[in-house]
Amino acid sequence: MTLSTYDLACSAPMIPVIVIEDIAHAVPLAQALVAGGIKVLEVTLRTPVALDAIREIIANVPDAIVGAGTLRTPADVDACLKAGCTFGVSPGAPDALMQAVATNKFPFLPGCATPTEAMRLADQGHEVVKFFPASAAGGAPMLKALSSPLPNVKFCPTGGVSLDNAKDYLDLPNVVTVGGSWVAPVHHMIAGDWDAIEQIARNTAATLGNR
Repeated sequence: MTLSTYDLACSAPMIPVIVIEDIAHAVPLAQALVAGGIKVLEVTLRTPVALDAIREIIANVPDAIVGAGTLRTPADVDACLKAGCTFGVSPGAPDALMQAVATNKFPFLPGCATPTEAMRLADQGHEVVKFFPASAAGGAPMLKALSSPLPNVKFCPTGGVSLDNAKDYLDLPNVVTVGGSWVAPVHHMIAGDWDAIEQIARNTAATLGNR
């Protein structure tokens, strides 16, 4: 059964924004995150190995729910679907991209930074949208201000979100999960310290609450 974007978001204490430079890191990183309680994974399309990393994780870490981030074009949607992605994420919502998402019925977190953008995406049927860049666009106070006039829109704030401030967002009625990169520090990945990453994931899940 295909989960909706809303169900996926609600099931995650947070969605890690993962940048994989070395394909050899893909599987052990995903295994460490899943073991620590972080199962919904966003692998960003910012590196040449991203799609191969997604395929490797899907093939070797069955408990991971794998999606792709930084989708910008219809071609990205096609490539992610062929790679087996469960969901996609974008920093914005250009028309061509959103048409491809709708055509393929692809579970998707489109990005927005203003009330008008959020309203437009809600009108298109998106129950959850990515609020990006969260801290630069007003942070938790901005989302709190939007909760009354836009009660039907739920958010996943990303950008400047850390373990220190994640609860400020998650305590809001219109935030269902957050996105962040703190669970996959580059220096731990380069060192192959997967135990450290698992512990960070475990601490994160315990602090933010498993859904």
